[in-house]
Amino acid sequence: MKKNMITGSKLWSIAMITSLLAACSSPATTSTTANAATSTTGTTKTVSVSEQTSVKYADLVSLDADDTNISWNEADSTAIKLNGTTATVTGSGAKAANGSVTITEAGTYVLSGELTDGQIVVNVANKGTVHLVLNGATIHDNDSAAIYIQKAGKAVITLEKGTKNTVSDGKTYVYADATTDEPDAAIFSKTDLTFNGAGQLTVTGNYNEGITSKDDLKIISGNISVKAADDGIKGKDMVAIQAGTITIQAEGDGIKSTNDTDTTKGYVAIAGGTFDIQSGNDGIQAETALVTDGGTYNIVTAGGSANAPAKVEEGPFGGGGWGGGTPPTDMGTPPDGEPPADMPEMPTNSGTNAGANTNGATSSSANTTATTNTDTDTNADADTAATATESTSAKALKAGTDLTVNGGTYTIDSMDDSLHSNNNVTVNDGTFNIESGDDGIHADQELTINGGTITIAKSYEGLEGAIITLNDGDVDVTASDDGVNAAGGETETTANTAASTDSATTATDATTTSNISVTETTGTTSTTDQTSQGTDANQQGRGPGGMGAASNNEFHINGGTLTVNAGGDGLDSNGSITMTGGTVIVNGPTDNGNGALDYDGTFEISGGYLVAAGSSGMAQGTSDASTQNTIVMTFPATQKAGTLVHLQDSEGNNILTFAPAKDYQTVVVSSPDLAKDGSYVIYSGGTSTGKAVDGLYTDRTYSGGTQVVAFQSTSNVTWVNESGVTTANSGMVGPGGGRGQGGFGGGRNRTQSGTTSDSTGTTDSAK
Repeated sequence: MKKNMITGSKLWSIAMITSLLAACSSPATTSTTANAATSTTGTTKTVSVSEQTSVKYADLVSLDADDTNISWNEADSTAIKLNGTTATVTGSGAKAANGSVTITEAGTYVLSGELTDGQIVVNVANKGTVHLVLNGATIHDNDSAAIYIQKAGKAVITLEKGTKNTVSDGKTYVYADATTDEPDAAIFSKTDLTFNGAGQLTVTGNYNEGITSKDDLKIISGNISVKAADDGIKGKDMVAIQAGTITIQAEGDGIKSTNDTDTTKGYVAIAGGTFDIQSGNDGIQAETALVTDGGTYNIVTAGGSANAPAKVEEGPFGGGGWGGGTPPTDMGTPPDGEPPADMPEMPTNSGTNAGANTNGATSSSANTTATTNTDTDTNADADTAATATESTSAKALKAGTDLTVNGGTYTIDSMDDSLHSNNNVTVNDGTFNIESGDDGIHADQELTINGGTITIAKSYEGLEGAIITLNDGDVDVTASDDGVNAAGGETETTANTAASTDSATTATDATTTSNISVTETTGTTSTTDQTSQGTDANQQGRGPGGMGAASNNEFHINGGTLTVNAGGDGLDSNGSITMTGGTVIVNGPTDNGNGALDYDGTFEISGGYLVAAGSSGMAQGTSDASTQNTIVMTFPATQKAGTLVHLQDSEGNNILTFAPAKDYQTVVVSSPDLAKDGSYVIYSGGTSTGKAVDGLYTDRTYSGGTQVVAFQSTSNVTWVNESGVTTANSGMVGPGGGRGQGGFGGGRNRTQSGTTSDSTGTTDSAK
């Protein structure tokens, strides 16, 4: 559904995408990737890449011998035995005094025992590597970091196999003066920090953060559990995780990188591991790029989607508009036409988000950190609601530049977007089970899906981006508003004017050189001339919901499967839609203020299979410029959910047997089997053998239905009602895509019944 939106500027710098990951950038004048779409409006040229470069963990992360070294022996190491408020040092390089141990030389140090109120300090002037082995150690400091690495070339903490280790701090820190604010984590390092080993580590950051590195933070292996008053695990320049089992309970972000001054840093890269993250703010957040190659993820942010603020849409003239008010909660029967399961409802809780946290530090020094993660994301959610007050960012996976998922299994329940990037999102593979209080997957610029299995069981909008491309994969979307929304360049309107600011600018004609080795995917290129939008003969009228000229937004469907169950528009593009392959099934809205298909430019289809059922008031078909034929059928009255609609040709061959998940009045079908001058019959009701997949029956026998109309198609987009071929209804005249309602009443409603079978090609019905 198109809203009353306020145009805003994109202020986010995407230097990371032009310097670090140039091959992934969008737009760019040079592209060797598959299925590129070129849009031109006036003198502004934008090149959109529909198959992004695949960036992987190995492209961003390199390990040295120290990172993976877990070996030690007594002869070559210094033993530190902890005992209450004292410690005994056996060997060189470390001294114990005043309840703390200070390490001043590079080397290996093996810690065991318990320190009840003291600190392990690393202060090595020669910048060598300090190897700390936690061999059954418990370390607690009441008023500072328990492990404080002030100076060293690198610090490596090994978790000895078979041991349990605990590190914690107090709720209040004591600093030297009011200008000092470090350390601020139970384990705090000013230099590169690496964790490895096969033991267990439990970290409790009572004051602020659990584990922090001011440089690189790497986790090679280990079983690490973190509980923090603010962020769980934080690395400034990078967070790299190769493997391990990581459990985080954080009032702030779960895992994050923070460098916002160097575009080649500030990223999070994950090769694998097992993650259980419960965070008040973002689950995993990268200041620049976020890359995941694999792993198993269970992420809950801000208590989950049930805590999302209620959203209210505005119509094109303000107020509730068509289909306005709280998004519908009745999403109808499942796509297979079975009786409805309990569909998730959009939450109405507009209370304070759980992510707002103020630490317990109360000293007069600068030791109180407000960890409310004020989301300065000017989130380019073109369709975000009028009552949402977003003071925190509570996204599950969030990238400041590019988010790339190459694999893994993700179970996400997020108050905010589940996957979010201020620039591009690319999903190459993976299994996703998503419940989102806002968008399932959101990209300010390009959202590209090249594979994977994505189930968005609950969302406000399922997929959103300025340019969306589906090349492959299996995507199932349930949304209380739009299922797929190609939109961007506008800001959201929220109650109390607390808008978020995740945003991105478009890099135009950028040609740069990357210092990171990446793998490029090459292929063919297709172009779309945006200047031709709105000139299609089928776009003769446009009702409310998209008032104004078409934008550069695009939705490309080149393969894969997409199933949508939407309370708002099913497929929505503020610009155009193209379809060259794949299978798309849309169970659209039941209200007449939205449509199963909604586009402002053109919808050109040249391949694939499309069926879209929904209300009739705002119905659109495909465009006359399409090379594949389409039939748009409008019934004289609303049909009940699960009522079969069957389309066959004059020889009895099945074109469509479909059980929509919700009440419907209009059905759009486009198939390679449809001919421009073919003879067809449409039936309603009846039964089919076999079991439907997402409501669609294939290679089955249909029988017992009531014939609604027999007709001869006259063009590549044929509009039909119960009286026969009709024309697209102009609706409320306005610029943009075509609308049609077909006929309401009138004509004769044929009552013949038929039985057809794909295998026999026969029919018992009169033609």
